[in-house]
Amino acid sequence: MRRADRLFQIVQYLRGGRLLTASQLAERLEVTPRTIYRDIADLVGSGVPIEGEAGVGYIMRDGYDLPPLMFTEAEIVALVAGARLIRAWGGLDMAAAAEEALIKIETVLPDAARARAETVQIHAFGMEDLSDETRRAIDRVEAASNARRRLHLVYRDEAEAETERVVRPLGLWFWGKVWTVVACANCAGISGCSGSTGLLP
Repeated sequence: MRRADRLFQIVQYLRGGRLLTASQLAERLEVTPRTIYRDIADLVGSGVPIEGEAGVGYIMRDGYDLPPLMFTEAEIVALVAGARLIRAWGGLDMAAAAEEALIKIETVLPDAARARAETVQIHAFGMEDLSDETRRAIDRVEAASNARRRLHLVYRDEAEAETERVVRPLGLWFWGKVWTVVACANCAGISGCSGSTGLLP
């Protein structure tokens, strides 16, 4: 987790007058209590009204809120349209994240901007041939590409000939109803590659 995301999560956990210890926060955020101490100190130094001390716990006074995100009208259209596309055509995890993103975007926008987001006339509808199995495969390829892990693929070509390969996925390209895996099919290892990049069906 990025440090900026962690600081945001600490503020979220302390909302509503909840008293939490550094150990509790550390467990939720999968870091050490020492890291939480530093983060709390930085948040207090930046003006976040957090009270408490090590060994006792921390609490945030009511009334504090993060400043709202400010998007231009064009940015709102792009964000909403993009999230709708991923919700319709992405993997299962991607689709769920896109749905949550739409909710969060609408929640933090000022009234006028929220009204604009609700009137974005760009929609995407998922097709029946994009099964849950295909969506899960998209998630797996994305995760492997992000983690620089190799994948073992078994697939059939147009002639129904079955092929097996171990590849290093480099990314996913969306062509409108079609996802393409870009990968190296002759990888010697994660840190180096002896082959060339190609498009796999």
